[in-house]
Amino acid sequence: MVSAPSLANGSSASAAPVTFSTIDHSVGDLQRWFRDGLAAELQRRGFELAAGRPDESNLVLNVTDYQNPQSFRRKSQGTFGIAIVELAERPDDFVRACYPVLVRSLSQVGICLLAEDGAVEAHFMTMEQGHYVVTLPAGGDEAAFFAEIHNRIEPLVKSRYVIQNIFNPDLPEELWDGDEVSNQLIEAGRKLDALNLLPAPWPIDDLLDERERRHIKRLFQIGGLSYGNLSARRDAGTFWMSASGVNKGKLKDIGRDVLLVTGFDEDEYAMVLSVPANVEPRRVSVDAIEHFMIYQEHPEVGAIIHVHAWMDGIKSTHINYPCGTRELAVAVAELVREEPDPSRAVIGLKNHGVTITGHSLPEIFDRIDGKLVNSVPMS
Repeated sequence: MVSAPSLANGSSASAAPVTFSTIDHSVGDLQRWFRDGLAAELQRRGFELAAGRPDESNLVLNVTDYQNPQSFRRKSQGTFGIAIVELAERPDDFVRACYPVLVRSLSQVGICLLAEDGAVEAHFMTMEQGHYVVTLPAGGDEAAFFAEIHNRIEPLVKSRYVIQNIFNPDLPEELWDGDEVSNQLIEAGRKLDALNLLPAPWPIDDLLDERERRHIKRLFQIGGLSYGNLSARRDAGTFWMSASGVNKGKLKDIGRDVLLVTGFDEDEYAMVLSVPANVEPRRVSVDAIEHFMIYQEHPEVGAIIHVHAWMDGIKSTHINYPCGTRELAVAVAELVREEPDPSRAVIGLKNHGVTITGHSLPEIFDRIDGKLVNSVPMS
């Protein structure tokens, strides 16, 4: 086990080279130019081309058709998928145009290319409805354009997930039905559900058909219509946290809906949980590593809530790291540390939402009452 400071100071870089592959499902002239230019920049910046070995690559560039996007089914958590499509004309709404492509291609990021009046726009789309654009003006510097594309991609590809769990069936029997703190978390889950924050950052019901909705809920472990997560400190070294992919408005069972996090195993890169001996446990929320680091560093923090919403005037991370990665946890923990009062911080997660620390869950809800807005700024 390690404490938060040693985790934060450790390196996530691997001694092995970072590899990439391309898959050409459907390639137009603009896509070919973009693929070749990006591939050259990746190699110039130290990526190694793994030709014909996408299953073994850290990054897969899936060049596919906008009207009929083909998927690449990742076999490893270490593979980051980017779909690259070409738009025939400028859509009225890029989110509505590009978000379904992202889902249907099973990608973590989609890039929708648009050529217009000699300029090229690369519109990035993320699962959290993050939409931002990198533009090559007519007659502009192609090297600078592909360097910026690389700079947007590289931190995401190299980030490392901490979403595995080690379940120890050693939870004391007197905690099998929870305690006062877990009961507070269950009640707070109902309040979180009542905020109804899912539709703004995850427009799945509005943009996808039923088959696609079922798939994306399985892929990203969304349960019910509530999202976000919440936790509450039990003692100096442990905290209760909501499970991954459960409806926060219907938290109930210890070990399945609510879990006790007891540590982090650096060798296995997994969260360690204490669960009842008589249950088949669910995994804890993917943001457990972030909460773990904050609790370890700040004993005065008694609770944490994460929601896909925003508040005005807050500091934010600079890179939209994927949820559940060490890099996102470190970035959030650094901003919490810089706050005048880390125990009452509100930190923005770029293109995603906010993490809020507090002395207790009721105290957090009192502080944020009427201050959250559904629209998360994108850049």
